[in-house]
Amino acid sequence: MDKIVKKSCLEALKKPGPPIIIATLPEEAEAIYYACKDNGINVTAFCDNELRRVEKKYCGLKVIHTPELNKYYPEARIIIAFFDLDETSNQLSKLGYKEFYSPLELLDNYDMNKHKHRHTQTYIESKISISKKSHRMYFDETKTYLRSLDIMITTKCSMKCKSCANLMQYYVDAKNTDEGILSYVKTLSENVDAISEFRVIGGEPLMNKHWAKIVNGVIEQDNKREVFIYTNGTIAPKDDDLKSFEGKEVNFYITNYGKLSKNVDRMVESLEKHGIAYMNKPADYWVDCATIREHKRPPKDNKIVFEECCAKHFYTLLNGKLYTCPFIANAANLKAIPLTNSDFVDLTDTNQDLRGKISKLVNMRNFFPACDFCVGRPYDPTTAEVYDGKGFIKAAEQAASPIEFKKY
Repeated sequence: MDKIVKKSCLEALKKPGPPIIIATLPEEAEAIYYACKDNGINVTAFCDNELRRVEKKYCGLKVIHTPELNKYYPEARIIIAFFDLDETSNQLSKLGYKEFYSPLELLDNYDMNKHKHRHTQTYIESKISISKKSHRMYFDETKTYLRSLDIMITTKCSMKCKSCANLMQYYVDAKNTDEGILSYVKTLSENVDAISEFRVIGGEPLMNKHWAKIVNGVIEQDNKREVFIYTNGTIAPKDDDLKSFEGKEVNFYITNYGKLSKNVDRMVESLEKHGIAYMNKPADYWVDCATIREHKRPPKDNKIVFEECCAKHFYTLLNGKLYTCPFIANAANLKAIPLTNSDFVDLTDTNQDLRGKISKLVNMRNFFPACDFCVGRPYDPTTAEVYDGKGFIKAAEQAASPIEFKKY
């Protein structure tokens, strides 16, 4: 199948033509903008699906809500910053756009030292590396790759958020994963061609006393891996644990919930002391997507829920099983949905065509049976075609006790 996104962009974008728009705002979008500037390419604006970014300036340019981009620029040349080139190009194709480019050529020769970035240099270097890996794999249709892998090392959390998208609010008997999870990481890695980013998550991963050993174990399997630890900033890591990461490709992604993230300052101080890359990102609101209930939607609506989902490629490893997203992973672990074999790949069963089954899961473009139990997780609920949640909600509102649910 021919790709509608072009791999080479420099020659085409230097020529006169329609305005140039950078689509989506991952952390590396800033580097893509500077790379354009370095090559004499004039970017007109940015666009993004998240309303919180709209109407604000980014690199001094306007950010337009993606669904409304054609009202401002009926024609445009689009540089896609997002890792999923198909998803972004498909959305923009429906708005009438036809000219799409990967930023690979721009990033391959980008000199980070020429510009000041809003995040630490080592953090941005990691994000650029991940972006380049993902885009290269996109253009090789013979390969099976995961843009990211969420390695769930605990269902315990130091907060009690009643609308957690990973469904921690439903766990009564939350548990840690032992170091045996590394064998599943190894099995998975041996049965795909690439995983661009390894994300160690929970719950709150630092509640697992073995968290640092697991992170180091992931890196020891392949020291070229980019590993991110997702934390809520409530627990200050020990010095010895951080010292074990020095000189390694380890990054911290801190979701900062203000007063609830009571140890953020101590964490940042320790990370800087040990030269570990991090991002400290405030979280003011979430999209409501944490209710588990059967909808009995027609297949066409479940397909739309899947297509509009922002988490459908957040591949999640939990208890030896690979799922396409954290909702299905945790709903299945809780026995809150009737699970079917098409919803996951069991990595503990080596008497099967693991590579073939993983490829089928990764390349699914329809929907999973479990999608019918999800209200939807769109980037922007105000423009979602099929969505049954409450829209934007305040982040991290706390629950007094675990939330009850129906078991299957």
